[in-house]
Amino acid sequence: MSDYMISQIYPTDRRSLTQIDALLEQEGIRRDANLDYICAMYDENYRIIATGSCFGNTLRCFAVSSSHQGEGLLNEIITHLIDVQYSRGNLHLFLYTKINSAKFFQDLGFHEIARVDGTLVFMENRRNGFSDYLANLSKTKATGKSAALVMNANPFTLGHQYLVEKAASECDTLHLFIVSEDASLIPFSVRKQLVLEGTAHLPNVICHDSGPYIISNATFPSYFLKDEETVIKSHAKLDLTVFKKIADTLAITCRYVGEEPNSQVTGLYNQIMSKELPDAGIDCIIVPRKELNGTPISASTVRKYIQRKNFDALGELVPNSTLKYFKSSAATSIIERICNAENVVHY
Repeated sequence: MSDYMISQIYPTDRRSLTQIDALLEQEGIRRDANLDYICAMYDENYRIIATGSCFGNTLRCFAVSSSHQGEGLLNEIITHLIDVQYSRGNLHLFLYTKINSAKFFQDLGFHEIARVDGTLVFMENRRNGFSDYLANLSKTKATGKSAALVMNANPFTLGHQYLVEKAASECDTLHLFIVSEDASLIPFSVRKQLVLEGTAHLPNVICHDSGPYIISNATFPSYFLKDEETVIKSHAKLDLTVFKKIADTLAITCRYVGEEPNSQVTGLYNQIMSKELPDAGIDCIIVPRKELNGTPISASTVRKYIQRKNFDALGELVPNSTLKYFKSSAATSIIERICNAENVVHY
């Protein structure tokens, strides 16, 4: 172990952040927009020679000065970040890395979940993490035609309900995966509750927590990908690589997705799915959005009405169960969070 000091870097420490940005740039990466802990290693002249960061239960944004390569400094940074994560209670950790760095992280105890050739590898610190997840899913494997739907439901709207009802009517079993990352204004526990209540009338729907393996746009890393389109394509391809393994486990032959006419991101994502899923023997069905008075029902619009506390307008866009929740005292803190949000319109 070196004698260099590792310290946390705070968002107000612009001098250190400038050094970190320069160090990351030497590695051809940039500081990720989603970070909740940044550390740096200093030499005897108080210059930053290595860095690494966390977001949620992921490790990201690593770099070591070219003049200190081969000294084992990255191992020390990773060890420090793991200690920080364990102190937070995060024992199941993940990282995304370039293809040529995967072997290094394997030597540190991380195991590959999936990869996008030429772009990235998705890894975790549990040898059987993903295989155990698939084994648990396999307990719900059903006979007949099985389909899948993945949704964030932030919150569950009549548009979501329409999509689930259509998919459920066209298969014997619908596996509905609810994105369980807490990267949304409405917590996962509430989103899940509203999905379960809003689909309770559909006996062939099985709801699953996505767990950490179906990744949201909010937490997918962008720091070593060159532009936004590459980020979207890489995210979609990684999602599909993971999903194909889930589909094999549950004998899923069809995936339903909702059309998003106002989002270029979702449009490109859907294009990639439409092209790649059939190659794996999985039909991709893009369902036009349910409309109200000629306008697609959107969770962003629903959040706007919640922010304005316009429950009459809200009631036209959500099932009774969702409306009842937001009119109850249980929703007070969430409504306050939405009211304080600068931007509730996002995709």
